[in-house]
Amino acid sequence: MTSHEPRRRLPPSAEQSSILTRAAVVVADHDGRITHWSTGARVLWGYPVEDAVGRPLTDLFTDDGLRPRHRDRHELPVPVDLHLLPGSPGEPGGFLLSARHPGDDGPGHDEDELTRWMFEQYPWPLVVYDPQGRVLRLNEALAKTVGRREDEVRHRTTPQFAQGPVYEEGHRRVLRVARTGVAEVMEAFVRAPGEARAHAWGMDIFPLRDADEDVRAVAVASYDHSEQYGSRQRLAILSEARTRIGTSLDIEGTARELVDVAVPRFADAAAVDLVDAVFEGRLPAPGVPGPDRLRRAASRSVHLPSHGHDSAPGSAPRTLRDTPLARCLSRGEAELLHVTAAEADGLLPGHGRGRPGSCSLIVVPLRARGTMLGSALFLRDAGSREPFDGDDLTVTEDLVARAAVCLDNARRYARERGIALALQRALLPHGRVLHPAAETAVRYLPAEDSAEAGGDWYDVIPLPGARVGLVVGDVVGHGIHASATMGRLRTAVRTLADLDLPPDELLTHLDDIVTHASDGEQDPTGAEPQGDIGARCLYAVYDPVSRVLSLARAGHAPPVLVRPGGVAETLDVPAGPSLGLGSLPFEAVEFALPEDSVLALFTDGLVSAGGQDTDDRMRTLCRCLTPPAASAEEICDRVLSRLETAPRDDDAALLIARTKALDPDHVATWDVPGDPAAVADMRCRASERLTAWGLEEASFMTELVVSELVTNAIRYASAPVRLRLIRDRSLICEVSDGSTTSPHLRRARLSDEGGRGLFLVAELTQRWGTRYTTTGKTIWAEQSLEPA
Repeated sequence: MTSHEPRRRLPPSAEQSSILTRAAVVVADHDGRITHWSTGARVLWGYPVEDAVGRPLTDLFTDDGLRPRHRDRHELPVPVDLHLLPGSPGEPGGFLLSARHPGDDGPGHDEDELTRWMFEQYPWPLVVYDPQGRVLRLNEALAKTVGRREDEVRHRTTPQFAQGPVYEEGHRRVLRVARTGVAEVMEAFVRAPGEARAHAWGMDIFPLRDADEDVRAVAVASYDHSEQYGSRQRLAILSEARTRIGTSLDIEGTARELVDVAVPRFADAAAVDLVDAVFEGRLPAPGVPGPDRLRRAASRSVHLPSHGHDSAPGSAPRTLRDTPLARCLSRGEAELLHVTAAEADGLLPGHGRGRPGSCSLIVVPLRARGTMLGSALFLRDAGSREPFDGDDLTVTEDLVARAAVCLDNARRYARERGIALALQRALLPHGRVLHPAAETAVRYLPAEDSAEAGGDWYDVIPLPGARVGLVVGDVVGHGIHASATMGRLRTAVRTLADLDLPPDELLTHLDDIVTHASDGEQDPTGAEPQGDIGARCLYAVYDPVSRVLSLARAGHAPPVLVRPGGVAETLDVPAGPSLGLGSLPFEAVEFALPEDSVLALFTDGLVSAGGQDTDDRMRTLCRCLTPPAASAEEICDRVLSRLETAPRDDDAALLIARTKALDPDHVATWDVPGDPAAVADMRCRASERLTAWGLEEASFMTELVVSELVTNAIRYASAPVRLRLIRDRSLICEVSDGSTTSPHLRRARLSDEGGRGLFLVAELTQRWGTRYTTTGKTIWAEQSLEPA
């Protein structure tokens, strides 16, 4: 240890002051115990101030007292000066110990000065808060950012001089770091009060600790990372576009998805304009869209309420002459432009109105598969964020290229869906079918716009004997093929119904038709034929005379029946296999129905829509059928009002039939003896009944028909023979017998003695035919009661 003579107490020179400030300084009393301990001493020797004060000076040196020693016992290679400090008169003096830090051999600056320079000259915002979140220090960069001087914000929290959710979140994080001592990182895109436009900021929030590791303050270092943020945003938008654009096959919906991806993250406003033909599903004409007109498909702006769309899809055509859109379409290239607020308002009405400054504009042509579909434009306000740059233009082109393909897919789907729906509507019955056996009402509900048209169908078929056939069915698959298959099956059912086949036999023949048609079909791609195989059908026949309902089904849902004053019940009808499978026979069942019963036939699209529980929708259907109604149309409306709320991903058909009974006074039945002499008696009885009905004009023709049909039954068939007359909108003459042999119409030669009777029947009546029953057959002939 080196000792020095006491020095005069003169003010130190600037150099001496600097040296003393840089040095580790220790003051001890006359007993050699430390009374003052500088920051430099703490750094050099490693003792915190509370451990150093009161400690003997000898603890700072090696045992021989020649060299300074660190707290952890290693020697310090630094020079040490010991000065004697004289005391006041009558009081003992003390000692002043000073040392230089390693490497600090020349003049320089003290720690506090360097820290101050670093804090003030740091190029990015820097602020220090106390544990309560109040500002202690901030640098010049932050003062410019917030637009406040340091003395204006000192001892205030950030939300007290900068309002907004970002600043409130930052304040909460500062308090959390002060409480937990764990550093945090925060990112925000915000326009600070002292800035012209918003920036992307990254903030490091970290605690400041004392020697005892207690958090004494919290520092926040901010930096502008708009470039990195912009790159991430561009990549994020492209990634988002892959999942959000093209989720539906709706043209306006796809256009809205494009503008929703862009606004507000990428642009302040966006719009999509399409050629008229695209809205209709047609392919636009080659070349530049003309005559210089497009229709707006979707638009969005941050300046409209809730960032809404400023015009409805398909709004009035927009004139493009001498606009950026016209130049973009004529050149077929994307453009990056700067436009005035007035020009922006012309492109997007309402966006630039009342706002000063210019806008940055990107216009990109919408081209897919070599065809120009329209254009897309994107706007940024100069006062809200950085204008578009070349990187933004590249990203926009990629974004629009993807959207264009999705729009073209939607256009193609719209065209195919339109064809399928038109074909389906053309193949379904038109208008109401009025029939004396039942009051009917039908509804056909195509699938929602996001789904393809299916192959559901219904039909009401007039049958001989005042009966009516009721049909519902659906085809597997969707699209044009399903619609065409539906038309083929409906035609086949009508043809088989004209043969007056029972329901089970009709479905058997229909199954054969489907099976044979599928065997003959060959798909050029090698795929299995779709549509016919697995089609389902329900066929029912109601007789208003006997009031019996006979029905059979091929894999179809059973109907629901409500008897007068009763509750809805699902009829127990054997399911049978779907058409084309040919695994099991079909079975018909019969139900006796009172007059005014309500029968509901429907396809599964009605009770399985929107992913809702099928049983719940079935119960809803039954509740809708039970209350009395003035008409079948009212029942249909009631059902749809309750079941049409859910989105439909499949077609649905509903057929409501309210049964009627033929008045017994309109039916006359006689058993015919096996004697040919009974023919005259049958003619007489028939004439008397027609007179009672007021149909004397039809007596002559009816007598001829009765004479021929009864004679043939007695001569060629077996007992029992029965004659029945039915008065409806037409006059029906039926002769039943126990034989299954059917008569055939033929042209008699001049030498033939017979063969002319059935020919006369066919010529004198509207139509005639044969219906087979479980006990034999019935030959019927129908006459019109309307004046010729």
